[in-house]
Amino acid sequence: MVRLTVVLAGPRSGIHQLVQAFRSLMIEIRLENGCLGCSVWSDPDSTVHYFEEWATEADMRRRVRSEPFTSLLGLMEAAREPPEVRFDFLETTRGLDYVAEVRQA
Repeated sequence: MVRLTVVLAGPRSGIHQLVQAFRSLMIEIRLENGCLGCSVWSDPDSTVHYFEEWATEADMRRRVRSEPFTSLLGLMEAAREPPEVRFDFLETTRGLDYVAEVRQA
């Protein structure tokens, strides 16, 4: 199992629109083979939490290489500060370096 967690400081105004944008991406993601679940929520301080869980690393690699993942990266750019991005594997945790590795392979 592999888990992607994104935590970002959303814009002070328009947080609802950002959460809705994440939700629109989730519709397609949930239908993909290997997706065990995904969710998004925001805190009162405009922090947005986004989460995906995949059955295998191969499923996550396919996800990271996909066009919809490019859309996810675009949403992360809407953050006031660089987002916290974590890929949790059974034995290790990685950051955006994992995206670079998979997309350049």
